Amino acid sequence: MEKLKENAVVITVCLKKNESIKRKTDEINRLCFSADLNVVKNYYQVIKEFNKATIIGKGKVEEIKNYIVSCNEIIDVVIVDYPLTGSQMKNLSDGFGVKVVDRVGLIIDIFAKGAKSKEAKLQVKLAQDKYLLPRLSQIQGTSGRFGSAGVGMRGPGETKLELNRRILEQEMEMLEKQIEKIKTQRQASRRERLKSTVPKIALVGYTNVGKSSLLNLLVKESIYTDDKLFATLDTTTRKLYLGGGKFAILTDTVGFISDLPHQLIDAFSSTLEEAVDADLLLHVVDISLNNEENGEKEFQVNMKITEDLLDKIGATKKRIVVYNKSDLLNKPILLKENEVLISTKEKRGIDILLTKIKNELY
Repeated sequence: MEKLKENAVVITVCLKKNESIKRKTDEINRLCFSADLNVVKNYYQVIKEFNKATIIGKGKVEEIKNYIVSCNEIIDVVIVDYPLTGSQMKNLSDGFGVKVVDRVGLIIDIFAKGAKSKEAKLQVKLAQDKYLLPRLSQIQGTSGRFGSAGVGMRGPGETKLELNRRILEQEMEMLEKQIEKIKTQRQASRRERLKSTVPKIALVGYTNVGKSSLLNLLVKESIYTDDKLFATLDTTTRKLYLGGGKFAILTDTVGFISDLPHQLIDAFSSTLEEAVDADLLLHVVDISLNNEENGEKEFQVNMKITEDLLDKIGATKKRIVVYNKSDLLNKPILLKENEVLISTKEKRGIDILLTKIKNELY
C-alpha cells in the first residue's frame, strides 16, 4: 500500500530584514520534501519583537490556527524553521492544536531516515536523545494528543516518549561508548591510509548538488542518489583511475547545510576527517541555483557556507570548484583557473575534470 504523506504547514522565521525569505522558505520546503511531508501552506514572519513564549506573534499564531481549523486538508504537523525550546514547542502546539516540529527536529528526522551504517545510526540515535532530553516533559505532555508516529518521531533512533530522564541518560552514555569504540577503529584505518602514497580526494559541497552522481560517473558505479537533501549520509570511498597508470582515492561526503543542528555535528565527524586528510577537494556546486537576492546568487551563498566550514576545520586549500548541472544554464559563464563546468546528467565535462585532477595531483 502506498504510504500517505503527512500534511504540513510551514513557518519561516527571519530575525533580520536582510535575510532572504525566499531562500529560507525554499530550503525548509526542500527539507520537508526530503522528510516525505506534503507542504500545504507557507507562512513567514520577520521578528521585530521577540516573543519568548511562541517566537512568532500572537496574531500570527491565531491566523495559522484559523487556517488549520478551516483547511479542507487535515493538517498533521506545523514545521517551524527555527530552533525551539520544549516550552515554545508546547505553547505553539497548544495554540495550533497539532504537533509542532522545529528545524532541528526536522533535520534529525531526515538523518534518521538516511542513516545506513552502524556508526551513522548510533550518531543519529545519540543526536535524537540529546534533542529529546531537555524537551522530554513537554513532549510527553502532548504525546497522547498527537501520537508518536510520523515526522520527528521515527528512524533508527526512535525513542519511546514514556522513557524517563534517567533511562535516557543511561542510553546516551552507552551510545557514546559505542561511538567512541567505532571512532578508535576508524582512526586506526585512517592512520594506515595516511601511510599510503596514493593521493586522496574528497568530494565536498552543499547538500543535493550532485556529489554522489559525480562519484558514480568518475568510478563507474551506481551508489544510491536521489533529488533530496541528505539522500546519502555515509561516506563512500572508491579507487579512481586517472589514466597513464595514475590512481587516487576518492571519497564522497555528506552535504553541508546552513544552521546545521549542533546535535548533529558529531555525525559529520568522519566526513570532516576525510576532508581534512584529503590532498585535493572537489567542491561541487549546483550552478543552476542562480536566483539573486541582496546582491548574491543562491549558489554563491551555498559556496560560502561550505568554504567557511572547510577553512574552519583546516581542510586543504588545494580545491577544484566543480560547477554541476550546467545543462540547466541559459547562458555561458566565465570560469577561473581552478573551476570546471560539468553536467552529471548529460555526462559533460568529465574528461576536462579528470585532466584538472591529474594536473593538480601529479
